[in-house]
Amino acid sequence: MIRGKLLLAAIFIGMISMFSACNEPGTLVDQRTAINSQNWSYSNKIKTEVKVEDTSVPYNVYFILRHSAEYKYSNIFILMHQTSPDHHTKTIRYEFKLANPDGEWLGNGSGNLYSYVLPLYTNFQFPAKGNYTFTIEQNMRDNPLRGVSDVGFRAERAK
Repeated sequence: MIRGKLLLAAIFIGMISMFSACNEPGTLVDQRTAINSQNWSYSNKIKTEVKVEDTSVPYNVYFILRHSAEYKYSNIFILMHQTSPDHHTKTIRYEFKLANPDGEWLGNGSGNLYSYVLPLYTNFQFPAKGNYTFTIEQNMRDNPLRGVSDVGFRAERAK
């Protein structure tokens, strides 16, 4: 009986530690979405809500990508749609280099997967307090884009 309670207490403490580590101070959002069957289609837009309360602080905003070795391009094009609290939307097209000319992946590898944290904005100050919506979509010629495992978005205080 006591052994079971100790085990439950240890699991509970471990879960609290894990969740508190995920929510680092200064992080507004850190969200990742798995891509079904590693086929990212145009219609599968990744949407993230960000609540900004302090406009005096600069933030870094990142696109997070993980792909398999089967991804056949050395780059990726995405569209990022940013909707501000006043419902004004602006769209920016980005190209990110993912491999060297010799085919060596630039991301951090783990088995068959390669991970990237790619800057969308650095030292960016949000113009107004409120809720912002960021929507990311793939903008390559292939539809669906094969080999993409998951996509994410991160916004944190600049260091």
